[in-house]
Amino acid sequence: MKNQFKNISLFIGFVLCQVFGCSQTNDLNIGKMVQPISDEHKFISTDYHIWGASVVKGYDGKYHMYYSRWKYELGHMAWVTNSEIAYAVADEANGPYKTVNVALPPRGSNYWDGTTTHNPTIFKKDGKYYLYYMGTTSHIKAEQPTSMKNKDWWVYRNNQRIGVAWSNNPDGPWHRLEKPVIDVSKDSNAPDALMTSNPAINIAPDGSVFAVYKAVGKQKGWKQVNMNNTNESHNVSKGDRVRYMVAFAENPLGPFKKHHETIFELKGSDEAHMIAEDPFVWSQNKKYYALVTDIKGLFTGDNGAIALMESENGIDWKKSKYPLVVPSKILKKDGTRTEYKIERPQLLIENNKPTYLFGALGITIDGIHRGHACNLRIPLK
Repeated sequence: MKNQFKNISLFIGFVLCQVFGCSQTNDLNIGKMVQPISDEHKFISTDYHIWGASVVKGYDGKYHMYYSRWKYELGHMAWVTNSEIAYAVADEANGPYKTVNVALPPRGSNYWDGTTTHNPTIFKKDGKYYLYYMGTTSHIKAEQPTSMKNKDWWVYRNNQRIGVAWSNNPDGPWHRLEKPVIDVSKDSNAPDALMTSNPAINIAPDGSVFAVYKAVGKQKGWKQVNMNNTNESHNVSKGDRVRYMVAFAENPLGPFKKHHETIFELKGSDEAHMIAEDPFVWSQNKKYYALVTDIKGLFTGDNGAIALMESENGIDWKKSKYPLVVPSKILKKDGTRTEYKIERPQLLIENNKPTYLFGALGITIDGIHRGHACNLRIPLK
C-alpha cells in the first residue's frame, strides 16, 4: 500500500512538472544544451578585432547585438586604449548580424569614458534599453602598438570604471551618465580601490537590479603610474589581485549599494591572482546564476572552461550541480575541437530559456597569440 501511494505521488509530481514546470533549479544543466559549432557561427571582421557580444531580443522582435571593436592593425592589447562599442541587428537569433552604427563612440579625454568603451552587457526593462560597459580615459596618448610593457597602458587600465547608457530605441540615441554608475571605493584598502570594470548586470529575482563586477585593489606599496620615472617598474602601479564583487540597486541607473566582500572565492585560493573571469549574470526560478571563465579549473576541472555558478542571495556563490558549460576546447561539427577557448560568455535568454551563448575568441594568427579576435555564437538546444 505504501509503495502504491509513493508511485501515485511520483506520478502526480511528474504531471505537475510537465504542466507548471519544476523548480529544482540546482539541476540546471546548460552544458547539456551546448551544440557543436562551425565557422558560420563566427562574427568576424577583417578590419577590426571584435570582443564579446551581448544580445537582446528587442521589443520590436529583432535581435540586437552590442560588441567591442578596435582597429585590427593596433593589435589585441589596444582594447584598453582604442575600443568602441558597436551595434548590429538581425531578424533571427542565429543571424546574420549587420552592423548599424557605433553605439558608444569616444567622446574626448576630458570624460571619464572619453577614449574607450568596452565589454558591453544589455538588458531591457520597462520599455527602455540599458547598456552597461567599461569606460576609461587618459590625457596621455598611448604608444602604438600598445603593450602591457608600456607604462601608459597601465594608466588606461587603472582608469577603468563602469558606466551605463540608456535609450528608448536599440539603435540609439544613447544617453550616458556623466559619472560612473559603479566607481572605485574611497577606502584605499577596499578590493575595488583601484579600478572597477567588466560589468555583469541583470534583473534580480525580486525585480531589482544586481551587478557583479571586476575589482582590483591597491597592493601594499602601490604608487600612481609615473611616466617621468623611467627606472620605476610598472609593477608598483598595476594593483593587487583580480577579484569580483557584487552590488544591488532598485533602479537600473543606480545608485548601487556594494557588498564589501569579494565573491567566487574558494578555500585555499586566497593568494591566487585570479580564479574567475568575465561573468555573465541572470536570475530564474528565484535564484541568481552566473557564468564565469574557470581560470584555474577549480570549478570544473578544466582550465579555461565556462562554469555555472549559483546563489540564493547574490552574495554567497557556489558551483552548480552541473558546473561545466563549455569546455576549454570547443566541439566542432566535424568532430574536432578548437585550439582556443571562449571568453566573455553572454547568454541570449528568450522566454526564460537560454537559446544561444555568445563569446569572444582570441585566435592565433601566424604564431601571434590572439592575433585576431572575433565573436562566436554557440547554439543551445
